[in-house]
Amino acid sequence: MKTYTSKEIKNIALLGSKGSGKTTLAEAMLYECGVIKRRGTVLSKNTVSDYFPVEKEYGYSVFSTVFYAEFLNKKLNFIDCPGADDFVGAAITALNVCDTGVILINGQYGVEVGTQNIFRTASSLNKPVIFAVNQLDGEKADYENVLEQTREVFGSKVVPIQYPLESGPGFNSMIDVLLMKKYSWGPDGGVPTIEEIPESEKARALKYHRALVEAAAENDETLMEKFFDEKPLTEDELRLGIRKGLIDNSIYPLFCVSAEKDMGVRRMMEFLGNVVPFTDDMPPVKDSAGDEVKPDPNGPLSLFFFKTTIEPHIGEVSYFKVMSGTLRSGVDLENVTRGGKERIAQIFCVCGQIKTQVDELQAGDIGATVKLKDVRTGNTLNEKGCEYAFDYIKYPAPKYQRAIRPVTESDAEKLSAILTRMHEEDPTWVVEQSKELKQTILKGQGEFHLRTLKWRVENNDKLPIVFDEPKIPYRETITKAARADYRHKKQSGGAGQFGEVHLIVEPYTEGMPAPDTYRFGNQEYKMNVRDTQEIPLAWGGKLVVCNCIVGGAIDARFIPAIVKGLMDRIEQGPLTGSYARDVRVCIYDGKMHPVDSNEISFRLAGRNAFSEAFRNANPKVLEPVYDVEVLVPHDVMGDVMSDLQGRRAIIMGMDSENGFEKISARVPLKEMSSYSTSLSSITGGRSSFTMKFSSYELVPGDIQEKLLKEYAEKNAED
Repeated sequence: MKTYTSKEIKNIALLGSKGSGKTTLAEAMLYECGVIKRRGTVLSKNTVSDYFPVEKEYGYSVFSTVFYAEFLNKKLNFIDCPGADDFVGAAITALNVCDTGVILINGQYGVEVGTQNIFRTASSLNKPVIFAVNQLDGEKADYENVLEQTREVFGSKVVPIQYPLESGPGFNSMIDVLLMKKYSWGPDGGVPTIEEIPESEKARALKYHRALVEAAAENDETLMEKFFDEKPLTEDELRLGIRKGLIDNSIYPLFCVSAEKDMGVRRMMEFLGNVVPFTDDMPPVKDSAGDEVKPDPNGPLSLFFFKTTIEPHIGEVSYFKVMSGTLRSGVDLENVTRGGKERIAQIFCVCGQIKTQVDELQAGDIGATVKLKDVRTGNTLNEKGCEYAFDYIKYPAPKYQRAIRPVTESDAEKLSAILTRMHEEDPTWVVEQSKELKQTILKGQGEFHLRTLKWRVENNDKLPIVFDEPKIPYRETITKAARADYRHKKQSGGAGQFGEVHLIVEPYTEGMPAPDTYRFGNQEYKMNVRDTQEIPLAWGGKLVVCNCIVGGAIDARFIPAIVKGLMDRIEQGPLTGSYARDVRVCIYDGKMHPVDSNEISFRLAGRNAFSEAFRNANPKVLEPVYDVEVLVPHDVMGDVMSDLQGRRAIIMGMDSENGFEKISARVPLKEMSSYSTSLSSITGGRSSFTMKFSSYELVPGDIQEKLLKEYAEKNAED
């Protein structure tokens, strides 16, 4: 295989909503380029992309698939991404690694929420975007409606390169306004018939052609002058203008295809090969230090590993992009992320599960290797002396979580190793060992996301697992001041134990004045603060301890023991056993014994005094509340609003965004447990949402009573 330079390499991500036909398009592309002799289908489970067992089982893409095609003396690297929102991590990775995104739009359903989400990600990364309207031969296909929607949502930068003479089951021809030719196909698609535009279509074709010429000319002063002088632009000049427009994100070309019948696919491939930017056309990537790294084949060798998979009969396969330099087999590199050295013994160009061994890859190219010792997704490997490090891929926060455990308790360690490996394959699977909840929490993008992991663990690793409802990380706090004292006294022969602590607790807020005077009943307590400790709590909030001891009632050496006692209790609040927070404690009096007082005595006295005071300070349970944004079609907005209100949501606002309705709300985490499933059911999968932690808020009284009752019953059972 030829070694391609960065001036001959193009990296392209295939994107789109679930069901838009990316896998089918990938098959047609590979067939047109001669990589495969026969096209597979999703139904037959024999496509190049969906080759993992779980993908064949469910009938949809779970992982991104890397493939390449040598076309028009160029190397086109593609990453075919899953369409379901649950697997958005693969699309985000692909857009970061690739230079251009091809977004498929289902010609029967038009612009969907998933389409918008992908476009938003591409725009945030300043990646060129090309739209392709697929399934134009479908029963409900309507090109004009899709074009109108696309322009409404993505703006006037959407410029048709083609339009069909008819959409729906009769689709078999289109006008290409870049080449100003008519393309038509027989019933089986494939090689088109190319002819002049019929007289009846010339006016419409010229209108679209002029719009394309104007959009292309805007990106180059010379072309703009020719345009204003009404001089025709050559095909090469049009290509130059469109390429510049793609790089500047000032033009979004739109194509027409039927991937299933292989209509329009080769023409779009020609555009990808001739027009879209090469790797070295794009702005250089910045490393973690903020320095630009150009895809220079003569620069220092640096590889960024963006994907890891475990493949049958091979084991671990590590996918990388050559960020700089030229990679040759047998080279020794340093892992700047994890430390240690690695030898790249073999280099492969990948086409699904087919791997072709090559001798070298130059900057900008994408490849894979096997049998590395300790390389993970997101690692950077460099030659000696090179200090590049890359960490530019940012993944969305999880939206769905479940507690996970093995059916057999002794398999816990095995499950932990499997989950670590799964996270390497898909970083949007997040695993948390929660000491607070005493559960292993698995987080992801939705129910399908976690269900897929469960299928793989049970079928590939043969380890039965159970999903449980995750516990909620409640917090406890107090709402008024209270006083308590406790004497710990124990005598059992020899030296005994004695410690007595008097303290006052009150709610703590940042910046509150130092304690002065408290009144409980008819008695007044004057505080004389000797020193103050502010202890930031790992779970949020603070414990503030004021030493107000006067007259040596308690020796200073016992204060740390009392603080340890306070921390014992603040880690297990008296109401529900949850972490407590935002409490100020004034230790103002006590007693000690010259012989029997020791640290353990004052630790126990402090703990018990704190518990009693906490219970008397009108304690409340706090629950985590999240900011939630839901993007929904207008026709189901009422149903979505009703569902949110049933989840104790506070609606913060509503807005329209590119043809969809956006609802902003604050919702308790407890009520978000099954939200992704419910939302998908209500809207037919046409919506999406994001959630981000906001704050802890008081739970309603009836819910607090229920939580206290459940905790008391659990303790009674124990």
